[in-house]
Amino acid sequence: MIEYHADDYGLFPEQSRHIIDCYRTGALNGISIMPNSPYLKECMDEIADIRGKLLVTVHLNIVEGKPLMDDKVPRLIDKLGNFNDSFVKLFFISYIPVLRLFYRRELRKEIAAQIKACEPYMNGDSFRIDGHVHYHMIPVVFDALMDVIKEKELKVSYIRFPREEISVYQKAKKNIKDVKLLNIVKVMVLNCLVRRNQRKYAEDLAGMNLERKMFMGVMFSGHMFYENVKALLPIAADTMADKGFNEMEVLFHPGDVSLETDIIQLTSKDDREFLTSSNRLKEAEALKKLGSNLKR
Repeated sequence: MIEYHADDYGLFPEQSRHIIDCYRTGALNGISIMPNSPYLKECMDEIADIRGKLLVTVHLNIVEGKPLMDDKVPRLIDKLGNFNDSFVKLFFISYIPVLRLFYRRELRKEIAAQIKACEPYMNGDSFRIDGHVHYHMIPVVFDALMDVIKEKELKVSYIRFPREEISVYQKAKKNIKDVKLLNIVKVMVLNCLVRRNQRKYAEDLAGMNLERKMFMGVMFSGHMFYENVKALLPIAADTMADKGFNEMEVLFHPGDVSLETDIIQLTSKDDREFLTSSNRLKEAEALKKLGSNLKR
């Protein structure tokens, strides 16, 4: 099985309609939902008729917008009350003993609140979990997540471990383009963090009996265009067999933010640039073309 997945559902109503159109007319079969969005309920109500047909995942978010815990997490926000910690900052905080404890405590509060906010929209009695911009892989964030899972005795069926098989890209190098140096660095960093988190919590994760999925989507983050994905999928399928995986998650970001009233609400500069890019339309086009291929 291939899970064609879109992040950021529920951020804004119009943007979310662009995402769900990729289900109605394309290959999309999974979405991650934004727990702290004021529009989440509205967006989830809009897909009440098809929600059971989608793999719905909690998209833990400490990047964009305001926390659900407001002033109870002062280290995670700026003077305006918006999330304001970079990936690099939280990574280094993960290895500063006293500061790490303070952040872990606040992260536990916010993660617990975000998971609870998404509970009504989960299909079944378990949670699927990932993170906006993969922040959930940062050591102090992942430690806090595991704290919440254990303290709340949550049933979790899937946690996204965004570890890319670099060999797939090496074998397809003649047929792919737009590989960015920054994304290569991201893949290397995330692969290391995945290994750390899986090694540290090996016993807990084994006991949770999580779905094991191969993952693809960081190397071409922002550029998951049809020709690239088409070239990679056959090689990825062979690699799945070699690695003993039965499933794969392929990540897209087809939800472009196009309304000015929505754009001005974005608090993260990086999100604003990413979500308003015309590349979001190209990724939506890729999902629709993949859907057409599946129907043949």
